Amino acid sequence: MKALHKLLLVSLFFVGVSCEQELVDNSGEPCPSDDPSIICPGEEPPACPDGATAGSANFSKFIALGSSYTAGFQAGALFTEGQDNSLAKLLANQFACVGGGAFNQPTIGSTNGYNIFITPNPIINGASITTLGRFRLQGTPPRPTPQLAGNEAIPNPTLNPGFMYSGDKAALNNFAVQAILLRQILTPAAGNWAAPNPALGFSPFYARFASAPGSSTILGDAASKGGTFFMFWQGMDDFLLHAAFGGDPTKAPLTPADGGVGVGFNSTYNFALGQMLGASATSKGVIATFPNIFVMPHFTSVAWNPVTMDAATASAANTGYAGYNAILDALKGAPFNYPVAEVNARKIAFAAGANGFVIEDETLNDYGDEFDILRGAGAITAEQRAALVPYEQVRMTKVGDIIPLATGSVLGTLAVPGNASSVRGVAVPLADQYALIPSEIAAIEAARQAFNTTIKNAAAANATRLALADIDASFTAFVTAKAAVANGVTLTPNINPPTGIYSEDGMHPNTRGYGFIANMFIDAINAKFGASVPKVNLAKLGATGLPLP
Repeated sequence: MKALHKLLLVSLFFVGVSCEQELVDNSGEPCPSDDPSIICPGEEPPACPDGATAGSANFSKFIALGSSYTAGFQAGALFTEGQDNSLAKLLANQFACVGGGAFNQPTIGSTNGYNIFITPNPIINGASITTLGRFRLQGTPPRPTPQLAGNEAIPNPTLNPGFMYSGDKAALNNFAVQAILLRQILTPAAGNWAAPNPALGFSPFYARFASAPGSSTILGDAASKGGTFFMFWQGMDDFLLHAAFGGDPTKAPLTPADGGVGVGFNSTYNFALGQMLGASATSKGVIATFPNIFVMPHFTSVAWNPVTMDAATASAANTGYAGYNAILDALKGAPFNYPVAEVNARKIAFAAGANGFVIEDETLNDYGDEFDILRGAGAITAEQRAALVPYEQVRMTKVGDIIPLATGSVLGTLAVPGNASSVRGVAVPLADQYALIPSEIAAIEAARQAFNTTIKNAAAANATRLALADIDASFTAFVTAKAAVANGVTLTPNINPPTGIYSEDGMHPNTRGYGFIANMFIDAINAKFGASVPKVNLAKLGATGLPLP
């Protein structure tokens, strides 16, 4: 391709950022609220309102089982502050007012954590090791920027012995593990350091606190604790991770709704929930539906046409693709006779202004055989045929495609350092993981809705023992309204500080966002069991910080 002399960058735009709303920390100051049902988790001891009761539930031993949200993951990593304000921990704080006991988590012991969105991480250069941790908004315009983390964050006990949890495993209450699929909670391979095989379900983030690495399971560890009340919000990563990786099944599979235990969501979910219910005949719990992920900032912050060019740059790019487009035109005639509309839709053309970028689309006809025929007929040279290999199934992004936030850090960079002809997304097509096409979006959304049906049916089948937090419905109402107000603070469904409920990765909530979700769970628990668990005071929880210089 013709050399392009301008690096094309993608920026995130945070609209309506204001510094007027004060962020209240957990300093122990009185809650800024006249509502007696609100308490501040930062107070020691908590100022529980008079008359708070557990209703027909027993919160004396609360056990939590879930994935990233329940673990307290935010801003691309699990780190101490986020974990201390996990969804499960925030609930446990409130349960303390109605008889709840101690709630222990497998402390991570890292200020910035380990960023699971960055590859490679850590970066090893000879004897030098650089580990990247949580994102923070930084620069102008503000972008999610990974922060340097110490070696204490590396999820490898050989490089970092301190990664292993050294506390009392028998006393743990929170068994949530980030980036974990539902079927992984059933397998001993999840905690097997002796043979760590991700294909079999290994997760270093479970292995670090597994009761018996290589033989115990996440589900078994949680069920064995004999909880009097449990939270089970497992399975969100069974479709969220697939979406975050652009629908690429080699990076993260989409769990099918149907199939046996350990394969399909329906059977696996009901089996796992049955184990939690069967651990005690008197225990009760709360389960929850999954929200629409495609309204999250991770999937809305980058437009389908984020490549801005001036006329000269667009002309240079088009010159580079002129030969490719001419070869496509040959496919309209004999012996191929491809429809004109299909072939034209595969052409690459840029213009001054906003443009889509070039992606691989596995649903397109693979023109590899056709290019071979043209080579055999002498219509193109062997050199030209070799150059066409990356372009056998490509097109430009268009309306209806969704671009994950992580794509912004790749798009416009050079595939070959120093080679201006290797701009990713322009001269070099981006792989499947960097864009969600309509068929992938539809499959993910169908899976989510099927999963939610399974969850609702499970709640109905166990109506005397389970509360259902319909997070899907609550978030839909929140996104439709575009804002909510609680405890004197405004909340919005975006990253924008100080009102946004999402952390810097655009997919996981910030601390205040987790408090917002915790109150949805509390509403469901109170309604089902006749309890009066006090709500979290959101004004006492921090939001995403303003951009750093």
